[in-house]
Amino acid sequence: MMAPVGGTLGRAVVVTLAVLAVLLTSGCAFSVSGRAVAGPEVTAGIDPSFVEGTDGGDDDRLAAAVLRDLEGFWGEAYPPLAGGQAFPPLRGYHSVDPSQRGRPGAGAAVPCLPDVQDIEGTAFYCPRADIIAWDRATLLPQLRRDFGDSAVVVVLSHEFGHGVQSRLDRDGSLGRAPTILLEAQADCYAGVFLRRVRDGALPDLRTGAGGIDGAMGALITFRDPVGTSPRNADAHGNAFDRVSSFQDGFDGDARTCASMGGERVFTQQSFRSAADESSGGNLGLDELISAMSPDLDRWFGGEVRRRGGAWAAPATERGQATCPGAGDAVQGPVAWCAEPSAVRIETSGSLAADHARIGDFATGTLLASRYGSAALAALGRPTTGAEGGRAALCLAGAYSAAVGTADSAFGLSPGDLDESVTTLLDEDTASRGTDGVAAAGTGYERIRVFRAGITGGPDACLRGV
Repeated sequence: MMAPVGGTLGRAVVVTLAVLAVLLTSGCAFSVSGRAVAGPEVTAGIDPSFVEGTDGGDDDRLAAAVLRDLEGFWGEAYPPLAGGQAFPPLRGYHSVDPSQRGRPGAGAAVPCLPDVQDIEGTAFYCPRADIIAWDRATLLPQLRRDFGDSAVVVVLSHEFGHGVQSRLDRDGSLGRAPTILLEAQADCYAGVFLRRVRDGALPDLRTGAGGIDGAMGALITFRDPVGTSPRNADAHGNAFDRVSSFQDGFDGDARTCASMGGERVFTQQSFRSAADESSGGNLGLDELISAMSPDLDRWFGGEVRRRGGAWAAPATERGQATCPGAGDAVQGPVAWCAEPSAVRIETSGSLAADHARIGDFATGTLLASRYGSAALAALGRPTTGAEGGRAALCLAGAYSAAVGTADSAFGLSPGDLDESVTTLLDEDTASRGTDGVAAAGTGYERIRVFRAGITGGPDACLRGV
C-alpha cells in the first residue's frame, strides 16, 4: 500500500540486526499453505530404507535422494568452513505419517516430537537429537503438487542447513542469534545446493529453470504473515527477504552464507498504524493509481533531470493498455506509449484480478516499470527488447527502495515487496520492453533484476544489469 509516510513505513529497507559473523540455529518448521508456480520433476528417487519410518513410497524416495545428495555436497563444502574438519553426518532422518498415531506398525517414537500429530504439514530439524523429520502424508505430496519436486528439495536442504549451523557452533553462541537471520542463512544454504542441482553436479538430482522457480514459489508461500515483527522469536522472513537469501546462495557459495552477519538488511516490518493493518496494507486499484502516479512522476522526473534529460509527466489513461501504431506489441495490462507520452492502464481483466489476489503493489510494480520505460526514453536509452525491459524493471526496484525517503510522500506497507516478488515470479509483463519483448524468461531472473535496482539504485540500472 502506498500511504502517507507519517502513517506507515518511512523506508522500504530499514532493519539491520547486529548478529554473529557465523550464524547458528535452533531448528525450524515449514508449514504448507497456498499455491504458486509449479516446477518440473527433479528425480525418480532412491531406496529410502535408511530413513526411519519410511513407507518406501515415491515421496520418501525423492526425500532420500535429496538427503543423500545433501550429505555428499556438504561432505565437500563443509571442511573449508570448519578449518578442514570433516562433516559429521546427521544422526538420522524420520518420515512420519501423523494419521498413524497409536496404530499397529506406526513405528518408533520420533525424537523431539512428543505427539506425531504435531508434525502435520511440516518438516523440522531438531538440534538436540540432530535429526530431520517430515510429514510424508501431507507435506511432501502437497509440495510436489503445488510447486513441483524442487519444493521438496528446497525444504529439506533448508532444514539440512540448520544441521550445518549447529556443527559450526563451536563457541555455544547458537541461542544468541536472531531467528530471522538464522532462517536467512538456511535459505542461503538451500540456494547454494539448488544451484548444484540446476548445474547437474550431483548424482541423483536434476532440475531446470522451472524447478528453481518452483523452489522459490515454495519459499514465497512459506513467508511470515504480513506485519510480523522481524524480532519475533519465530520469524522466518517475508517473501522478499527469503528469496533474497536464496538468490545470494544460488549466485554465491557456502562461504557467502556462512559469512552473513551484522550487515544483513531485512525488509520485514510490523504495521505502524491501525489503518494500514486493518486494510492489510492495500489500497483499491483506482485509489492506488491516483495516489501513486504523482510520486512516480516526482521520483522518475527527478532522476531524469539529475542526468540532464528533459522530463514531461506521462498522462495516466485508464481503459486499454495499447499504444497507437504498436502493432502486435503487448506490454501487458499497463503500457507506456511514446506518442503522446502516456501510461495506459487496463483496469479490468488480469490487472484487477491480480490486484485483488496478490495485493496493491503487484499493480504498483507494473506502474513503476512503465514509468521506467518513460525515463529511459527521456534519457535517450533503449526502451525495447531485453535491454529496455531489464532497465525498466531494475528502475522499478530502485524506485521501490526510494519510496519513503527524501521528498517522497509515501511509504511501503509491510507486504508490498512480497507482492512485487510474487507478481514477478508469476508473469513477465513488468520485464517487457515497449515492443513487448520480455527481458527474462524465468521468475528467478526477473526477481534478480528487480533486486539489483533495490540494492544498487538507478545508477546500477543505467549501467546495465
